[in-house]
Amino acid sequence: MSSFKGYGKVDELEEQAFRLKTRKRLLIVTVSVIVLLAVIIGAVTGTVIHNRNSSSSPSPNTEPATQLTPSASLKAVCGVTQYPNSCFSSISSLKNSNTTDPEALFKLSLHVAINEASKLKDLPSTIKIGNDSKLESAIKVCETVFDDAVDKLNDSLSAMDVSSGEKLLSEAKINDLKTWISATMTDQETCLDSLEDINSTYVQEFRDAMQNSTEYASNSLAIVAKILGLLSNLNIPVHRRLLGYGGERSSVPEFPGWVSPGDRRLLQEQNLTAHVVVAKDGTGDFKTIQEAVNAVPKKNLTRFVIYVKQGTYEENVIMDKSTWNVMMYGDGKTKTIVSGKLNYVDGTATFNTATFAVAGRGFIAKDIGFINTAGAAKHQAVAFRSGSDQSVFYRCSFDAFQDTLYAHSNRQFYRDCDITGTIDFMFGNAAVVFQNCNIKPRQPMPNQFNTITAQGKKDPNQNTGISIQKCTISPLESNMTAPTYLGRPWKNFSTTVFLESNIDSFLNPSGWTEWIPNVDPPNTIFYAEYQNSGPGSSVDKRVTWAGYRPSLTDTEAAKFTVESFIQGNEWLPQTNVNFDSSL
Repeated sequence: MSSFKGYGKVDELEEQAFRLKTRKRLLIVTVSVIVLLAVIIGAVTGTVIHNRNSSSSPSPNTEPATQLTPSASLKAVCGVTQYPNSCFSSISSLKNSNTTDPEALFKLSLHVAINEASKLKDLPSTIKIGNDSKLESAIKVCETVFDDAVDKLNDSLSAMDVSSGEKLLSEAKINDLKTWISATMTDQETCLDSLEDINSTYVQEFRDAMQNSTEYASNSLAIVAKILGLLSNLNIPVHRRLLGYGGERSSVPEFPGWVSPGDRRLLQEQNLTAHVVVAKDGTGDFKTIQEAVNAVPKKNLTRFVIYVKQGTYEENVIMDKSTWNVMMYGDGKTKTIVSGKLNYVDGTATFNTATFAVAGRGFIAKDIGFINTAGAAKHQAVAFRSGSDQSVFYRCSFDAFQDTLYAHSNRQFYRDCDITGTIDFMFGNAAVVFQNCNIKPRQPMPNQFNTITAQGKKDPNQNTGISIQKCTISPLESNMTAPTYLGRPWKNFSTTVFLESNIDSFLNPSGWTEWIPNVDPPNTIFYAEYQNSGPGSSVDKRVTWAGYRPSLTDTEAAKFTVESFIQGNEWLPQTNVNFDSSL
């Protein structure tokens, strides 16, 4: 359908080639993992033995420990990646690669990824845009996401610094690294998405230029996910430093753990004290939200509170990557409204159509409505976009048609929110949990159908996906007639689950639909349902895709809860938002 713009769409031949390549990779990875367990543990154990022997008096009866060669160690480490050849060649060329330490090799992989990603920052400036407004908008997206990608890689490298006495790599740190490197890959993919949206002739040029950067970031992600995580689980000594917002576990079971007691109080209190007040009538510090955002100190380490008084604020608000730890609250999701109308048809790239966009870490929104009024005829028109790590949205509303809510990247949590839309209206590649939300498909244009989700996981090691738990899925209009589905797989490793939710009778019995009409998605996707209720929850007539699971075990479903999927018990208690940490 002409109104359905694809995000990274591939043809049938590409799908077949991908499936064949995937089977080969699975075989290679399986063998590599078996070898890896022996080689890495042997390398680390050998190093420990060697150090013990070195620190004690030499004995004529003690044989020197057999040491694994640096080359063999590097091959073992690279064997778990998607691109073992580029992993080995890029790291072995560095002067510091003469090591068997997995952590040191991971750091080298990050240096390689940073160097290559930094080269991309100049690529957009080489494009001759002329009078093409859509191309200009897409190139601006590339400039933004390339810059963000380098920052996230640098954050990952900085996280490897250690303090005296720290010995073990923590689970929290592993999760941070996986999140940030996953977001780096999503950033780079977003550039291609924007160019593909407009069928740009520059797509292949950018894809070729990005190949090394994409592979190197993927290699780093695989190493941290499969090797450092393994060593952490085995309690093998490697360095650690706890990162993130931390905070004690909530004493209230409905609240996730990564929200501090102070933020918890902010979310519970009815009469908050704000640092600045926004009011259209001039009774506050600023008349526009963007002015208030601009007043936030860059990379602010403490909570900065902005109160937006009742009213409709017609503006497009951008909170960049340096705007940290902001809490913004209004007088209610139907009283304090941020409204915009940027859209794809009128020349703006999907990424930049957002009425409100936030990239800085630790954002909290409470009692505010976000709307894009462009309408169905304007196609992609985002109401809200978030790339904010450990962000929380409480009692908010998101209202538009196609592409309403763009959960772009990093860890996000939505509680007691209303989300309304038509095509792919909850999409992106964040690690995101929606809990106790009202999800309301609406009538689209004639001959269109609704898809609630479109998840964009591109690499098997990304810790991303959409988890919808204890939500209510029902139509906005009682007379809605459009066929409606829970989602369609946007990328090859698309991951979406519906848990313990109530689904009304309007849902098409097949439940899900293909991205490419009449072509089953690759078997690498993960789509599943678990203990849903309501007349639309029956799985008897669901799709029969290889990557679809009509039911999960309790253990499998638990992987997509707040506690497991977004490590919510570590940071949500700080925000003071109610949450259920488990099933």
